Amino acid sequence: MPLGASITHGYKSSDGNGYRKYLRDQLEKNGNKVNMVGERTGGTMKDAESEGWEGYKVDQVHAKADKVVPKYKPNLILINVGTNDCIQNYDIPNAGNRMIRMLNDLYKESPRATIILSTLIVNANPKVQSRVKDFNNQLKLLADRYRAAHYRLVLVDMQSDAGPKLSDLNKDGVHPTDEGYKKMANIWFEGIKEADQQHFLQEAEKVNGIPDDGPN
Repeated sequence: MPLGASITHGYKSSDGNGYRKYLRDQLEKNGNKVNMVGERTGGTMKDAESEGWEGYKVDQVHAKADKVVPKYKPNLILINVGTNDCIQNYDIPNAGNRMIRMLNDLYKESPRATIILSTLIVNANPKVQSRVKDFNNQLKLLADRYRAAHYRLVLVDMQSDAGPKLSDLNKDGVHPTDEGYKKMANIWFEGIKEADQQHFLQEAEKVNGIPDDGPN
């Protein structure tokens, strides 16, 4: 389950798929069954479901997740959310606490879930980027806490050398270009490989009507 806001939905990508199809293709090439789940569809890909809600902040995405995660019971949740909190300068000092509340609920609602949590990508607005750095630092601290408590969580850094650069953003300075989304997909893929190496990945809970393998 890709979970987040407009970047998760693939906004401003040429085909509307964002990072999702690049990532799905890599996972399938490595012999994995993949069925992306969620209440939204977007893009040209066939397996197009996600929980990407344009303009949503962490708390709003949390509210959506509380409704759909118990329904789908995903065994892998990819989270990229918080850009809108930073753009709107919404209570940044407590952003980490908002994320903690969401993570705790996700683990309760889908006990077999492994979570790949990503830092936010670079932003072209210097004031927003300063908030993004603060937000990301909070994510790194909370990820350390969850790992120390033996939760199945991997943090991936979208501002690492492999992540999207300013030149990989659209003119809005917020959303990636196709190349930027491809870089995000590569980082997600490495995070999932790390989760597999750590033996975090669990078999998905059987839910009526939801196959392990989605349409190609």
